[in-house]
Amino acid sequence: MTVQVSEPSVVVPEAPPARLGRGRARGAAALGVIAGCNAMIQLDDPIVNIALPGLRETLGLSAMGAAWIINAYLLTFGGLLLLGGRAGDILGRRKVFMAGVALFTAAAALRGLAQSAEFLIALRAVQGVGAALAAPSGLALLLSTFTEGAARKRAIAVCTMVGAVSTAGGLLLAGTLTSLSSWRWVLFLDVPLGLAIVLLAPFVLDETPRHRGRFDLPGALLSMLGAALLVYGLAQASEREWSDPVVVGCVLGGAVTLTVFAAVERRAQQPIVAPRLFADRDRLLAYLGTLAVPGALIGTYFFLSQYFQQQHGWSALATAWALLPLPVTMAVAAVAALRLERHVGTRWLWATGAALLVTGNLWLSTLAAGDGYPGTVLPALVLLGAGMAFCVLPPTVLATSGLRGDEAGTASSVLNSLQSVGGSIGLATLVMVSSHTGGMTGGFATGAAFAGCALLAALLLRRR
Repeated sequence: MTVQVSEPSVVVPEAPPARLGRGRARGAAALGVIAGCNAMIQLDDPIVNIALPGLRETLGLSAMGAAWIINAYLLTFGGLLLLGGRAGDILGRRKVFMAGVALFTAAAALRGLAQSAEFLIALRAVQGVGAALAAPSGLALLLSTFTEGAARKRAIAVCTMVGAVSTAGGLLLAGTLTSLSSWRWVLFLDVPLGLAIVLLAPFVLDETPRHRGRFDLPGALLSMLGAALLVYGLAQASEREWSDPVVVGCVLGGAVTLTVFAAVERRAQQPIVAPRLFADRDRLLAYLGTLAVPGALIGTYFFLSQYFQQQHGWSALATAWALLPLPVTMAVAAVAALRLERHVGTRWLWATGAALLVTGNLWLSTLAAGDGYPGTVLPALVLLGAGMAFCVLPPTVLATSGLRGDEAGTASSVLNSLQSVGGSIGLATLVMVSSHTGGMTGGFATGAAFAGCALLAALLLRRR
């Protein structure tokens, strides 16, 4: 049940769903462009992780410096997603979507030329800004193209499958390029896809009407600052004591800032996050699960890429082949998830996926330097791929269902924002724990704890 207010924070245009004939073909083409953008954003993380060992050696990065190559992107992406969703409502979703993809692509083209860690981290932050503009507008365009129910679930499943397949292909291509040439070529992989999306979008995506309103800049800045302080404090805890003033100050400062953000949003005339969205129990649990799930997977590419290449001396190509079962399983399981959801329901599909993520992380936490790949890593990757696929559809459906037309945009922005910030907090926490425990064993055990939080959220859902 949602609370009605007179001043909506986001107004989603009342675009008609995909129609038969030409409308259906146009809807399929629009889905292809939106799924392509989703794939480009998902592909970026694994290819950067594949390039990370060579990048660290060339630029002289520490372990924490390498983590900030990832975090610089995640923080700007997560922190600005809410503002990006609002920009789409005011300026037009297709326009903002294309601007975000263009910015993301331009930064991807420049990062392969980076000669310093500082410049590369700055470009990663710019990429995050581009993704923050593109992702919420893309999801909102998907919601307006496909009606709530089976059609929308199929569209979400297709996006998940396309993202997983592109990750699998990207891993192989990234490994090949790194082995045959340099890590720099790997960082250009997003560029062709980004250019194709920018060129095709005007022909297959309908522009949405502009709506009068104003940007909630205080809310956007407070949310980004709070998340940045919190993640930075967790990151510094891997190199300092918990009692260190920097660690304590950043963690407490982040918590206080996010509390102020919540208070500001309650009083804002056009808040960037409408408090009424959290009045529905299942939607709130979907948001909490979305915050937890990235921490259950993000350590896999980060730790295993360096484990294979640095401890076992594998090439980047061999590492890519070794990681391939995860996205392949995820692509297959995304199709199966659509059918399973009809039989077991959203609650148990999500709970099953979270349980698989717990099991996969615990399995990897037993990994030792002498363990064989087939007996330990391979089955864990299969479990993680299936678990992740099962954990995508349920919270997305729950967070975007039963909404008024003027609530869909802000709901999808919150969903994307929590996913990104959850990944950043998850990575910082995993690196911190692995640093204090002397290896990645503790990191994977922490990943299992994140998955356990998602499992609890699933079990608390109302029976349907």
